[in-house]
Amino acid sequence: MTQQYDESSVRVLKGLEPVKERPGMYTRTTDPTHICQEVIDNAADEALGGYARKIAVTVHLDGSLSVEDDGRGIPVGLHPTEGVAVVELVFTRLHAGGKFNKKDGGAYAFSGGLHGVGVSVTNALSTRLEVEVKREGGVYRMAFSGGDVVEALARVGDCGARTSGTRVRVWPDGRYFESPRYSMPELERLLRAKAVLLPGVAVSLVLERAGGDEVKAWHYPDGLKSYLVELCNGDEPVAPFFAGEAYISGEHEQFAVGEGAQWALAWFEEAAGGESYVNLIPTSSGGTHEAGMRAGVYEAVKSFVDHHNLLPRGVKLMAEDVWSRVRYVLSARVLDPQFQGQTKEKLTSRDALKLISGLTRDPVELWLNQNVEAGKKIAELAIRQAQSRLKSVKKVEKKKGSGVAVLPGKLTDCESEDILRNELFLVEGDSAGGSAKLARDKEYQAILPLRGKVLNSWETDKDQLFSNAEIHDMAVAIGVDPHAPGEAADLSGLRYGKIAILSDADVDGSHIQVLLLTLFYRHFSALLNGGHIFVAQPPLFRVDVPGQGKVRPPKKLYALDEAELEAILERLRSEGVRENAWGISRFKGLGEMNPEQLKDTTMHPDTRRLSRVQVRPQGEDDTRRLFGMLMGKGEAAGRRSWMEARGNEVEVDI
Repeated sequence: MTQQYDESSVRVLKGLEPVKERPGMYTRTTDPTHICQEVIDNAADEALGGYARKIAVTVHLDGSLSVEDDGRGIPVGLHPTEGVAVVELVFTRLHAGGKFNKKDGGAYAFSGGLHGVGVSVTNALSTRLEVEVKREGGVYRMAFSGGDVVEALARVGDCGARTSGTRVRVWPDGRYFESPRYSMPELERLLRAKAVLLPGVAVSLVLERAGGDEVKAWHYPDGLKSYLVELCNGDEPVAPFFAGEAYISGEHEQFAVGEGAQWALAWFEEAAGGESYVNLIPTSSGGTHEAGMRAGVYEAVKSFVDHHNLLPRGVKLMAEDVWSRVRYVLSARVLDPQFQGQTKEKLTSRDALKLISGLTRDPVELWLNQNVEAGKKIAELAIRQAQSRLKSVKKVEKKKGSGVAVLPGKLTDCESEDILRNELFLVEGDSAGGSAKLARDKEYQAILPLRGKVLNSWETDKDQLFSNAEIHDMAVAIGVDPHAPGEAADLSGLRYGKIAILSDADVDGSHIQVLLLTLFYRHFSALLNGGHIFVAQPPLFRVDVPGQGKVRPPKKLYALDEAELEAILERLRSEGVRENAWGISRFKGLGEMNPEQLKDTTMHPDTRRLSRVQVRPQGEDDTRRLFGMLMGKGEAAGRRSWMEARGNEVEVDI
């Protein structure tokens, strides 16, 4: 290789350069709609706080787009520490914004903007951006090009002392997008949703045309219910549409006043779906708020069915039976939402599941019992779905040889016979196994505790494997016999669609993972190739954050490793939490977690982190050589050389 790699090779990106260099990290690059959504979301945050009554969007003839609101207006004075006008900071500095500090309410108690990144990305990816602010009796104007100031902030006029607002006009730079055109259906859907979620706020869209402007405006007097009726496009539901809302109104040990949700629901004969929002941000990929609503609605319907004794013998309802026929709109309000990525398409806040499920269950159950006939129709639909599911589930005979296999005594099995849904957790240690048994969902999650470290089976013949009690118990519990790589394997006896290795987040836990992965790679390769093997990722640290008055209740945050811990602490500092006011606990092992913690962080499908283990087909030879070097009894010299050459790359908690 001829390229030189030295100190001068390292490039430091400053200001908005990272956005221009890698725009896909900060926004969706199919078209410029999302960078304009960032501006609309800022206006919506003003309306969400009760400061704006109007959001007007205009698509101009020259391809630019403007967003105007009558909110408080972006501050134009100098920042107390940066010495730069705040309006300039907002548009030119990443991670600068008014939504970090929520102490004592801050400028925004609830908001969709969280990272201080949105409009600075819009600015960076635009050939020109103009901002006009009305505030404190003056009209101020500023302009940018490619993220740089081209017209300094100046007062260009006067306005009434009580007049305020912001107008931003954007000319997106087509070089950064696959298509330079806005997605008009997406833009209209977004604005329509804002109108639904912000009752009393006038939302409009003007499309400038040579022959005359086209104006669209949205108003929903019945809120989410009328919006859902419109989305259903005339389809008749099984039972009447139901809308409701619930928020935390008093002091709560876990949630803040104002957190909660509003929703609209309807059940249909055919497959369904819906839309969800968090602080007015559309979450197209769902997340924990949708999971919470699903759980709350399921518990409500299940309670109704049990109360009226509607369930036939031998049929058991599952959440999918109830939820798979629901069309819905959900708008959640969360104080500190955590999203997956800057585009915020999926909510990952663990607490949101408990918040929404707790608030939705009682209103839905009350409505079902007040509308018994409608409730029975919904119950019948769910029961038919459950019966259909049961018919499609393949019954598996637990046989081995000529007799019935005796399942291991320490296996805590699940109730379901749905192989695709069932999960087996191979848990390190009896104490952790005890917590896991209490944390599991007994319907479809099974627990098999393992004592000590499993045999290194790399050089063990498959016929000798059953001499090891742990391996014997695993094979019988899973329902698959050992087989060589590439050998045809009989998976007809497989009892679990997911087999998850659950070990401590330390060196010993990693060693157990490697030993089990060696076993599966060498003697159960069909399970690996079929995507049945997973590794659970329990947290290593817990951060206890004290409450801050009535605004922010105490909370617990979990970190997978040191890097995540530091990111959490950095976020707490940015939110104004006093340094060292928090407490940090390090889990020495899974046995230290109580069942509720283990469930929330490691076992619940909507809040856990579970990584599928797969072997890349193109790397099969390399994988085999690496396993041989690491696990072979006669490869000590190779291991030593490998550790000397690559040992510095390993990041372990010792």
